[in-house]
Amino acid sequence: MQPPLISLPDPSPIMQVGMGFMASKTLLTAVKMGLFTELGSSSLGPREIQKRLNLHDRSLFDFLDALHSLGFLNREGMGENATYSNTEATSMFLNKNNLSYIGGLLEMSNDRLYGFWGNLEEGLRSGKPQNEVKHTEDHHFERLYANPEHMQLFLEAMAGAQMGNFLAFARSFDFSKYKTLCDVGGASGQLSIIVAMHQPHMTCTSFDLPVIEPAARSIIGRFPLNGRVTTGAGDFFKDDFPKADIIFMGNILHDWGLSDKKSLIRKAFDALPPGGAFVVIECIIDDDRRTNTYGLLVSLTMLIETHEGFDFTFGEFTSWTQEIGFRETRLMPLTGPSSAAIAYK
Repeated sequence: MQPPLISLPDPSPIMQVGMGFMASKTLLTAVKMGLFTELGSSSLGPREIQKRLNLHDRSLFDFLDALHSLGFLNREGMGENATYSNTEATSMFLNKNNLSYIGGLLEMSNDRLYGFWGNLEEGLRSGKPQNEVKHTEDHHFERLYANPEHMQLFLEAMAGAQMGNFLAFARSFDFSKYKTLCDVGGASGQLSIIVAMHQPHMTCTSFDLPVIEPAARSIIGRFPLNGRVTTGAGDFFKDDFPKADIIFMGNILHDWGLSDKKSLIRKAFDALPPGGAFVVIECIIDDDRRTNTYGLLVSLTMLIETHEGFDFTFGEFTSWTQEIGFRETRLMPLTGPSSAAIAYK
């Protein structure tokens, strides 16, 4: 008599995550090489792609077909007779010629984060960052902004990563009660530009370090906004925030420890009038800490990148803001794992 079959757990999820670095590096390499930009809206054969990207014969088809299998390329035919093209998603988000390009974040991940994440174990044991400031007390922004190329890479990465969130916020938030907005840590001024374009009654200020201001002014000057977007220069820990009806922060709070987080929240409170809104866009972790996996992984990235930073739940945001004096909070889902946590004075 044949023994009954034993039902065993499926090891596939373990293998997919445990060996996930292979898929990750394949996509990051394609972005770095500019494959999706070269394809644009066209279809290309493997030899034309090989020529444009200067690829070796060996593994050419493995590389392209792996990207097809992962869902990042369309393919018609096979082998030498195949043609490859962008999917709807890669055409929109990974073609540098589109304003919706988010590949800057992936380029930075390829050039910086991918290697640093190899030291996660050391970071978990030491509690210390594993990036350029690993053996110093510096904050990683000091190192990034000291190098013009690294600064530009970082600004482009953040702009691309937040484009969808900024558009969703500009279209969905009720601006009818407000006239002014200050984006604290505004970098290239992207949020201010998008809000001003979608809300003609709003005047916006992008506030960041003096080293950032020239780049922000240059970008803002490309848009016909009739002076409704300006820049402000200062250190948000040392200087008061510009007064505004809305104080905005995009991926700022998670860079800092709890005491610094509360200090920034207090400064936002002081800069707002009664009825003003403090808006934070982050990968807000769900209160049960179960479902926003990306938010939890971003918090681990803060271990890699900062001395004390961490991501947080909406419940924690509510507790901190109400402790400081905000009267109520709400959560606005945006794109993917990101949300806007809003506190009203």
